[in-house]
Amino acid sequence: MDNLDCKLISALRHDARASLSDLAILLGVSRTTVRGRIDRLRERGDIVGFTVVLKQDAHTDAVSGLMMIGIEGRGADRVTRQLNGLTEVRAIHSTNGRWDLIVELGTDTLEELDAVLGRIRRLEGVSTSETNLLLATKKSG
Repeated sequence: MDNLDCKLISALRHDARASLSDLAILLGVSRTTVRGRIDRLRERGDIVGFTVVLKQDAHTDAVSGLMMIGIEGRGADRVTRQLNGLTEVRAIHSTNGRWDLIVELGTDTLEELDAVLGRIRRLEGVSTSETNLLLATKKSG
């Protein structure tokens, strides 16, 4: 993958619906070159698909945290179902090691985060937990 491919991918990440003409102008190459590069990147498997980002997905929570949860017995499925019902839950990850689940949480205020932490800790099957606030996120790309 050369510099042009990287710039093309960056442009597509910003707007996957950009026309070939717009991409060609942005990159300073012909439409044929852009089409060929996209086709080649897809054939090689570098580009595996295109996606839609919804407004709600782009929303940044004022307060974000990771809650590691230990579950007693075999209650992981039940706890996961209950967590899925909470609007503050952004993602649920099963994991190995000390914790059974890692839950990504997002709220507008610390008070809202505190309230949801309390609700989660009271769920039947949750035996222990630890929460870390996310202070900053660095993303490459």
